[in-house]
Amino acid sequence: MIRRPAMLFLLIITVASITCGAQASRSIVFLPQPLSSLDIINTTLHQGQNARCSFTVSIRTSCSSPAQTRDQISLAFGDAYGNQVYAPRLDDPASRAFERCSRDTYTVYGPCTYQICYVYLYRSGYDGWIPYDVTIYGYNSKAVTFTYNFGIPRDTWYGHNYCRSHTVKSAGNLAWNLLSIGSTMLYTVASLFRG
Repeated sequence: MIRRPAMLFLLIITVASITCGAQASRSIVFLPQPLSSLDIINTTLHQGQNARCSFTVSIRTSCSSPAQTRDQISLAFGDAYGNQVYAPRLDDPASRAFERCSRDTYTVYGPCTYQICYVYLYRSGYDGWIPYDVTIYGYNSKAVTFTYNFGIPRDTWYGHNYCRSHTVKSAGNLAWNLLSIGSTMLYTVASLFRG
């Protein structure tokens, strides 16, 4: 008689702890990934077309990077709704851009976006420039920082895409929660029939 309420209490505590644990924030740092091809969306806007917004892009160069670089650096970023900003050739060797341990800040214009969720860098050249991170400030989005601190390959778009990670993570959490709750309930029911 005492055994059944104890098992029911155990079931309730287990389900509650699984649910609360699944809701806890998880911080995972992902490495940048190569992108075989990036469809560059023409962001040249004519008078009267979509609104034009300015973005501040801050790029920090790693302290592991060469002292100076002649590499040509391009940037593309955007949101989950297909709005993309493309900035070709940010580099300017005459301005000493992208030197080791430095921060370079640019104002880039393009279509207005929602929350920025992806960024890709393209490096062309042989110096081996290494970015530390890229921070993008936009009108309709919170500032977002994408960490590299990793040598990116030459002639390849390389970066982060978190546009779908929230959906995938939520689906994974839901599946894990359902599996955990189901197995806990089966164990509890089996224990009730044994005792």
